[in-house]
Amino acid sequence: TKSARVRSLLGVCAHFVHFPGSVPASRMERGFGRSPTFLVGSERQRHNLEQLQRREQHLAEQYQKNKPLCFVASAYQQTHPAKAQGGHIDADVTVVSPMMVGVADGVSQIAEYGLDPSELPKELLKACEELAMQQLMPDGMKMKQGMYKGPIPLMREAYEATEALGSTTALLAVLDNSTIIHGKLHPMIAVLSIGDCEILVLRHLQGQSARESSLEAIFHTEMQRIDGNAQCPLQICRLDERVDADFDERMPLEVIERGAAVHCVSAYEGDIVVMGSDGVFDNLFLDEIVDICNDFLVRDPARKFVPTEQALLQEVAHRIVEACHAKTRPNQFGQYLDAPIGKGGKRDDTCCVVAEVVEWTQARSEAWARIRRQRRWRNIFTCGGSFEACCEDDEEGIEDSARSFGTGRENTRGGDPEGSEEEEEEDRDERRCVIS
Repeated sequence: TKSARVRSLLGVCAHFVHFPGSVPASRMERGFGRSPTFLVGSERQRHNLEQLQRREQHLAEQYQKNKPLCFVASAYQQTHPAKAQGGHIDADVTVVSPMMVGVADGVSQIAEYGLDPSELPKELLKACEELAMQQLMPDGMKMKQGMYKGPIPLMREAYEATEALGSTTALLAVLDNSTIIHGKLHPMIAVLSIGDCEILVLRHLQGQSARESSLEAIFHTEMQRIDGNAQCPLQICRLDERVDADFDERMPLEVIERGAAVHCVSAYEGDIVVMGSDGVFDNLFLDEIVDICNDFLVRDPARKFVPTEQALLQEVAHRIVEACHAKTRPNQFGQYLDAPIGKGGKRDDTCCVVAEVVEWTQARSEAWARIRRQRRWRNIFTCGGSFEACCEDDEEGIEDSARSFGTGRENTRGGDPEGSEEEEEEDRDERRCVIS
């Protein structure tokens, strides 16, 4: 009978669980027609509270100082060789800046209508970066108050500042230093996701010994795909009658305000953020990405935290992209490797941003103030308002200043740095897809 089954279940549970002050099982079984949840007595509760320590999250005292944080990041992207041979336009775009990193993946099909699929994602991320600089960059070491309203208003304002036609997915990670918890500054990473780009946040967790530490995933977003179709992600678009005669101008704003997935994650010094287009997460399993990061980003928890060199972050991003493209080629045995989307992966353009959370210092503040002044001067002398400067000397000065603290624009493709002039020209063209 049902009562007998409940008594049997209670007897088994009682064999393993005993706590003073709890309600007798015989009283609990009355009125239950399902497996019950057992009341935990006060003494047991007190014992549990004493045991609820951050065993997994080894956050040293240096992580818990009342200090603002920022990103140091590097990006790498590469057109899939099979697509490059056909003259395919790579519409992947990345942005790296102290308070925001992002990825956008333009819809390549737009090219069939005579449009450049990279224009809208470039404009959108550039507008996002400018707003993030205005709203989130500290004034010296003082946090700005009241300007930043959240990632959705930021994305909406950025979209309204664009004019290009096209369609794109987008992913932003915003470092918000305005959150106060129990009277102390508690930086948060606000994530906004529209479409099938993904983000993975890793944290150094203590191993079995005091000198062991490895990166482990603490947060991961999921793709937003319509009906689960890998070719139909949620998108921000602006179209004309050539592409969609029924296009509704209100739709992209509805996508941003109602369709965007928003998450907030606590940020600590030393956290690693990996974000990429669907070309990354369709081809690599999460544990493969974590393993690549652990191969490069080794840390001794017994020593004081030292920020990672930007060149090393660049190498991690490069290795991730290489591993993605390797999934689409047979191995030495003529076999294709498993991938999240299926054996043999997906031949796709791939971009990746790898960022580390570090302290926002006076030196970083002064360096960024200098860069912003240089950018304002550069904008005065640009050709027709284009993003690229006319004067190579000015451009190199800005690049050097940015790289001095690890947020400079990076070469977005592999190859021999001493290649032909034609290859160098292609590099300069592709470099425009990285905004910093």
